[in-house]
Amino acid sequence: MKLITSSQCIILFVFIISTQGTNLSEENEEYLRFPPNFLLGAATAAYQIEGAWNVSDKGESIWDRFTHKRNGAIVNNDTGDIACDSYHKFREDISLLKELGMKVYRFSLSWPRILPTGFSNKVSKDGITYYHNLIDELLANNIEPIVTLYHWDHPQVIEDAGGWLNPYMIDWFVDYARVVFQEFAPKVKTFITMNEPSDNCIFIYTMGIHAPSKAFLHGIGEYICGENMLKAHARVYRMYQKEFKDIYNGSLGINVHARNFFPKHQNDSESAEIAFQFSIGWLLHPIYSEKGDYPDIMKKLIAIKSQEQGYSRSRLPELEANWVDYIRGTFDFLSINHYTSMIVERGDDKLEPSFYNDQGLIQYQDPNWESTISSWLKVVPEGFGNILRKLAMEYNNPLMYITENGVSGGNTVDDDHRVRYYKNYLKEMLISIYRDKVNIKGYTLWSLIDSFEWSSGYSQSFGIVHVNFSDPERKRTLKKSAHWWREVIKYGSLKICSLENGNFTPIL
Repeated sequence: MKLITSSQCIILFVFIISTQGTNLSEENEEYLRFPPNFLLGAATAAYQIEGAWNVSDKGESIWDRFTHKRNGAIVNNDTGDIACDSYHKFREDISLLKELGMKVYRFSLSWPRILPTGFSNKVSKDGITYYHNLIDELLANNIEPIVTLYHWDHPQVIEDAGGWLNPYMIDWFVDYARVVFQEFAPKVKTFITMNEPSDNCIFIYTMGIHAPSKAFLHGIGEYICGENMLKAHARVYRMYQKEFKDIYNGSLGINVHARNFFPKHQNDSESAEIAFQFSIGWLLHPIYSEKGDYPDIMKKLIAIKSQEQGYSRSRLPELEANWVDYIRGTFDFLSINHYTSMIVERGDDKLEPSFYNDQGLIQYQDPNWESTISSWLKVVPEGFGNILRKLAMEYNNPLMYITENGVSGGNTVDDDHRVRYYKNYLKEMLISIYRDKVNIKGYTLWSLIDSFEWSSGYSQSFGIVHVNFSDPERKRTLKKSAHWWREVIKYGSLKICSLENGNFTPIL
């Protein structure tokens, strides 16, 4: 090791082989560089950044209705009415992507902005024009769009008709998707049908913390919601294959929030497996496994609990054989969101009956793990590598894109903790790619800019670009993490050192 000037970095490579394969100190030059043609970019979602909630003929969304109640369900009674005002400032956001060297941008579409009545009888000219302009601006700057059709914000009129508990929602979602493909498939080659469908159902019907908040249906509502979302995804996939694939040759995937589960006791791997199959396997197993259908352990445990609770049948609806065959294989890639990990052990401590109680597990986080401003988000880099390997093993190593990964922070541009988070989590991802051959082709961080964070409102920030929400102009300012990302993308490597003056120097 050689001492050098303050304008340079101290280089130290340590090679330690971990018997479990998750030690972050197992690093070498190969593990710190991104593979050739690996896509690096950022992600956002429509309701969280667009604002313009009642501009033109846009319809009311379930989040418009939910936040406007201002009943304390959202921190500070915040709303997405203006948010980052990206509806008017999308070109500025794209200029930030370009400045940082991002090659891909994952964003979502607002269903009620495109279909103001909720249904395909009326297509908004202004809504369509907005997204065409956004996509055109991305392509003009050599940034590839990844478009999510649904990120939790369906039209309120659809919810008034039952939302995801109504089986007709499947048809309505397919109608919406067809309009999207007709308009944007010539320009967009990568689509994601839904963001975190299992979490969406749980947050609405188990926990009641997200719009439209129907926790009184816990134990039943989440499973009906999941079934209808799964069928809607499959119908959209099959429709694209039949009507658009031969013309535009695009690809479709579904998204999952993939937490990692550590068993409290080393000899209790079954607890971690149960948590995985409920949380992730629930809606991925029917799509990605050769057998199809829900995981066996999930069907078994819910049936037992349902019987004990006096129900005449399992609260988990049975997938009919024709749907099992129809759903299986409806994917081109797997879209993964990951933030943190959990510890699991046997026990019942959740609402009964419910998604959590059905598992017979207690889930919590180690108090010794690094904390963040978000109570649910502890920093556990090794969990990222673990879950990537688990997904590869469970589902025959499908093509994967990491479409959300990031950490919250306060209202500051000095976010060293975020740089540290990204560096350590990305190391784990690269180890899984190089050593374990996990088939990952791209990564979009969460998120490009600070935004409305659902029930947390604007109290927690995930962006690498600061947004001043007290400024009518919503001024954007690059954080330290944004400067770090610019160098990482420029050199295609994590071997970037931070210097006291805020500049970065690559280790070549």
